[in-house]
Amino acid sequence: MYAISVAIFVGESNEWIEGLAEEMQKHSPGIEDDSAYGPLISKAAKQRVLNLIDQGKAQGATCVLDGSQCVVDSSPEGNWIGPTLFRGVTVDMSIYQQEIFGPVLVCIEVETLSQAIQLINENPYGNGTSIFTNSGAAARQYQHQIKVGQVGVNVPIPVPLPFFSFTGWRGSFYGDLHAYGKQAVKFYTETKTITARWFDDEVVNGPNLTIQLK
Repeated sequence: MYAISVAIFVGESNEWIEGLAEEMQKHSPGIEDDSAYGPLISKAAKQRVLNLIDQGKAQGATCVLDGSQCVVDSSPEGNWIGPTLFRGVTVDMSIYQQEIFGPVLVCIEVETLSQAIQLINENPYGNGTSIFTNSGAAARQYQHQIKVGQVGVNVPIPVPLPFFSFTGWRGSFYGDLHAYGKQAVKFYTETKTITARWFDDEVVNGPNLTIQLK
C-alpha cells in the first residue's frame, strides 16, 4: 500500500486535505493488533523515506503532518515512521518523482480533471491509478484518456485479481510478457491460427469429406 503515494485533488476537493491529515493522524503504527501498520523493513528503508521527507520540506512543499519523529513505546528500536502528508507539491520535487514506499501522502492540487489527466500521462511511469468521483461522465473520461495500465474507479488499490494480467505501462513494466493471468499463459502456449471462408453452395456431405494430417 505504501507505493500509492500521490493524490491529485481537483477543484474544490482540495478543501478535504486538512481533514484528511486529521484522519491520517488517528492511524498510528505499532505491533499491537489494532495498529494501522507496522515498521519499515529495514533501517536503510527508513532512512530513505526520512531523506525524502527532508527533501520535500527543503524543496518548498508544505508538511501538514510530519511523522518523521515517530516513536512506538512498545518497540522503540523499530523502523518507525508516522503518517506524513505534504501539500503544495509540484512535479519537479523529489517526493513526486520518486515512489516513497513509506506512509507518506503527496498532495497535488489542480483546477480541472483534464489537467489531472495530463499530469498523470506526462509521468514516465504507468503502473496504477484510481479516480474517486460520483460522476459517471468523469469516470468514463478518466478511464478512456488515462495512459496507465491498471485503472480503478472508486477503489483504493487498482491492481486486478490474479486471474487478470498485470498491466503496468511505460517505466512500470519490463519484458515482453505480463507476470500472471491470461497473458502469461502465452509463454507456455503453441498458438494455432485457422483462417476459413465458406460458401453455402459448396457444401460437402458424407463420404466426400477428407481430412489430412501432416
